[in-house]
Amino acid sequence: MTQTHSDDQGRAPTVYLLFAHEPYYPGPGTTEINTTVVAAGTLLHHCVRQPDGARIHDLLIHGRRPGEIIPLSTLTHELDGGAGWPRVGDWERVTTDLVHLVRQGDCDALSLGLPDLARALLCAGPYSQVRAIDAASGQTMVYGAAERATVLADVDKFLAALVAERDLWPGEGLLGDAAPPR
Repeated sequence: MTQTHSDDQGRAPTVYLLFAHEPYYPGPGTTEINTTVVAAGTLLHHCVRQPDGARIHDLLIHGRRPGEIIPLSTLTHELDGGAGWPRVGDWERVTTDLVHLVRQGDCDALSLGLPDLARALLCAGPYSQVRAIDAASGQTMVYGAAERATVLADVDKFLAALVAERDLWPGEGLLGDAAPPR
């Protein structure tokens, strides 16, 4: 996936934050949106709680590959299962602010309506397991890292198609930098 544009010179390579949230319906007759992907730079938006957004941004981009999609649950895993969130910031408030930005059209995002299992796998840490009962057989099924990787690969395909012409716009009024033009 191409991530560097001429107006992004000098900026950190684009990395993406994926997070689940309370479902919403963007309009009548639409499907539920319960998961969102934004460019890391969106965390620097002036309407996102600061300095929390900037701290999460730094954690998100540190040591990542350009184009990498990082679920919020991966950050939680990296922060000792969430014990480190208090020193980084209020992720719940930040993600609420991000959803508000997306819904207002103040940034670009990939908004997804993921099935329950896919969403659960992305909400679980990278090495966690999700157990589900198969309705047909009554057996308990166990899903883990391999299935999570498959879901992330599917999200990556959607994102790659979306950013093929232009990367996700993080919005205007970013802290410490001018936003790339839309």
